[in-house]
Amino acid sequence: MIFRKNITEMFSTFALLEAGKFSKWITDSKLRRSIQSYLNNYPEVADSEDFWALYWYKYWQTKLSDLAKIHLLAYLQEPFYLVSQKTVAKYQNCQYALGDYFQIVNAEVEIIIKHFKAEKSYGLKNYAIVAASSRLRDILRQRQEVDTCTDRRLLRRVSVKAFSEALSEAGFSQAVVAQYRLAWMCFKELYVHHPYTAKQLPEPNNEFWLVIANLYNRERLIQLDFNTEECTSEKIRLWLTQSTTCLRRYFFPPVKSLNTLRKDSESEDKLNILELSSDSFMVEMIAQEDIESRKQQIAQISDVLSNALQSLETKYQDVLKLYYQERLTQQQIMQQLQISQPTVSRRLVKGRNYLLAALVKWLQDLNMNNSVKSTQVEDMSVALEEYLVIHYGSLRVEQETPNILVMHE
Repeated sequence: MIFRKNITEMFSTFALLEAGKFSKWITDSKLRRSIQSYLNNYPEVADSEDFWALYWYKYWQTKLSDLAKIHLLAYLQEPFYLVSQKTVAKYQNCQYALGDYFQIVNAEVEIIIKHFKAEKSYGLKNYAIVAASSRLRDILRQRQEVDTCTDRRLLRRVSVKAFSEALSEAGFSQAVVAQYRLAWMCFKELYVHHPYTAKQLPEPNNEFWLVIANLYNRERLIQLDFNTEECTSEKIRLWLTQSTTCLRRYFFPPVKSLNTLRKDSESEDKLNILELSSDSFMVEMIAQEDIESRKQQIAQISDVLSNALQSLETKYQDVLKLYYQERLTQQQIMQQLQISQPTVSRRLVKGRNYLLAALVKWLQDLNMNNSVKSTQVEDMSVALEEYLVIHYGSLRVEQETPNILVMHE
């Protein structure tokens, strides 16, 4: 993948994948006009990638602008592609290809960047690598669970919120959702309390569906605030079958293509490009001295972690190096070091915890020995993960550089 170095291209172009790999960059004309307008109005920061990443992120946060979101989506193409590459290598037996993972993380961009905190991060791109990897793992885990669930098990495990949202997103009216939800609750009430254990629950028979229908017909008079007809066992069964279909679509939605996302951005946006060019409040929020202050704090965090990493026991360093620099899975590390998989997992956890403890102590000293809040520990944990990705990633590049030079010679 050819990385973009021009600010205009960074915020206005998207990666086109063909035959399962990167093919070329394609330009969105509206985004190009937008970013070019801002660069012309603010020449003093025209070359600052960090500035414009923060600018569009904060504008998206405060204004919920679709245009700002699409600018950010364009900007994050490289980290999303990198995460997709790592995921396809890690899950080689999975049914998804690189392009599938790439589309998934692009569709999840709002969730991925939602909790980004500029003052505690090495930058939006580095944060996106960590957050997108985590989000992709969660999605794959959830989808695997949904794929392997039987209909009745899915109905037993789903929450009220997910059930209601799944039917609403499928286009059902609130009245219909209320009826389906009541039928589902009757099913859960009777099926969960069946005398068999959870793994031995049998397939519901006709008699069981009739019992559910009778319970529904009694409860509808109490729980529904509108008049409905009595429901047969066949209809109850149909409703729940339709519900499981909606739930599977809800948990495993079709991936929204980048073309659709860019088409959405062409709709009327609250952000007027020319009017905002004369509005300086966002520029004041991201003043150059704020960026410099943030860089100083990140440099301090890097020094703390660098010193802690040097004092870390060799056996933990070895595992971290193989995991982050060589990008090996736990199974591959197990084979290379001739140790068990639980030992690999323990060493990864203990190595990270040692480094995190050093960060927390630094933060505590910075706060004059005041207690560190749990949210601050979470922020430091994210900063640690970003540091490990960057630190070992740079070592990997240095390791590969001589080979590149030899090839050129």
